[in-house]
Amino acid sequence: MTDARSDDRPGAAAPARYTVTVRGLTVMCSIGIRREELGKPQRVRVSVELEAAADGASPGDDRRRIINYEKVVAAIRDIAGSGHIDLCEGFAERLCAACFADPRVARVRAVVEKLDIYPDAEGVGASIERTRPE
Repeated sequence: MTDARSDDRPGAAAPARYTVTVRGLTVMCSIGIRREELGKPQRVRVSVELEAAADGASPGDDRRRIINYEKVVAAIRDIAGSGHIDLCEGFAERLCAACFADPRVARVRAVVEKLDIYPDAEGVGASIERTRPE
């Protein structure tokens, strides 16, 4: 019988993982340090991946055990609407912190991109990955 704990033996099964994603949510946000960005909301695309702790195997159809992506979307919208943010990195850090409000979340990867900076680029931004401190 196997369990979700880590096993370093060669050929041992990897621990079970449960991941929730929000991919490509576009919000309007006052963000940036360039003069032309100050006080002018712009399109920002946000993606986030949340990984449950090793014992957080898939909840199946049990809604009580899920990591609720609606709360993640609400956090993204709250951050975007909370006032001016200087850097994409700052937005991503705030999003990671909001995701750790759920004690089951062990790791977060957040990507924040400004979409209208360069006409010949799909987006510019930053990604941050954080692991819950032990």
